[in-house]
Amino acid sequence: MTPRRLLPGMVLAAVLLASCQQGGDEVAAETEEDESPAIPVETALPTRGDIYAVYSGTAPIEAFADATVIAKVGGEIREVLAEEGDDVRSGQVLARLDGDRLRLEKEQAEANLRKLERDYQRNVDLKGKGLVSEGDFEKIRYEMEALQATFDLAKLELSYTEILAPIDGVVSERFIKVGNTIDVNEQTFKVTSLEPLISYLHVPEREYRRIKPGQKANIEVDALSGAGFEAVVARISPIVDPETGTFKISIEVSDASRQLKPGMFGRIGIVFDMHANALQIPRSAIVESAGQSSVFIVSEDVVERRLISTGYAESGQIEVLQGLDDMDEIVVVGQTSLKDGSKISVINSPATTTSTADNESLPE
Repeated sequence: MTPRRLLPGMVLAAVLLASCQQGGDEVAAETEEDESPAIPVETALPTRGDIYAVYSGTAPIEAFADATVIAKVGGEIREVLAEEGDDVRSGQVLARLDGDRLRLEKEQAEANLRKLERDYQRNVDLKGKGLVSEGDFEKIRYEMEALQATFDLAKLELSYTEILAPIDGVVSERFIKVGNTIDVNEQTFKVTSLEPLISYLHVPEREYRRIKPGQKANIEVDALSGAGFEAVVARISPIVDPETGTFKISIEVSDASRQLKPGMFGRIGIVFDMHANALQIPRSAIVESAGQSSVFIVSEDVVERRLISTGYAESGQIEVLQGLDDMDEIVVVGQTSLKDGSKISVINSPATTTSTADNESLPE
């Protein structure tokens, strides 16, 4: 047989061999896919509930009012009537000074005033009879008014020997002891108001339209093991700081239990919006890829990847706006190993494992 006659037969044999090999590979691939083990996953059903839009920030807790009490007169401390930690009311006596000298000055001024008052009354009678000139009468009246002022001043100075609380609050510091001699303007006590406490939060200007007075807030304090306290947006600054691009808001919090202390560090959440009865899933169930959010939906023993659009996220939950229904069973654990069409084995009961939103820390 000549080479030209052999060539077509060789080409045909090569084609048949290639076809057999390709068919064998496809069969092997199908066999391998059929024999691949199911991936164990945990699933859950979406749930519905209120979800809050929250602006979060951090700031120290401060006292709304804080007053240092100074001595208005000098003298020796005779009594100390308040200690650190005591609750006091405005006008309450905190300490008393030696007032002997000031008391004598007051009594002397009072005696001089009473004497001149009697003289003045006699001159009133004489003036009525025309026995005293108008000039002499005016002179004694002015002298009496001057003595009245001297007496009032001595009385006021004596009252300053009682050191009074200027505001309602708690004594946070005491600087004096019995027997100390103090001078005018010397510090004696520090009184701090604990009702309400306040935090000043500096918020980016892009949030200006969202934050309004009266909005509810929550303050968590690490020093108290993350305990939460209800608060409210009390005031908003009408200006934006051009250097920082922020505006200041004042958050007031009341704490009848007295657990919060000025100087503690708080994590603040301000609720500026709420979606009622929102469809929610665990945030961890979402798979991000190329800027798109998706979840895996269970269909018998395989999964289907589905794109979703999301809304507010809070406390580990995220709102689903589009792409899911209430009865769609989603993969919440093990989804990172899946792809569209993967075989799965559900190892929990989705009927009892639901993605409940945890909003207990937020205002009702």
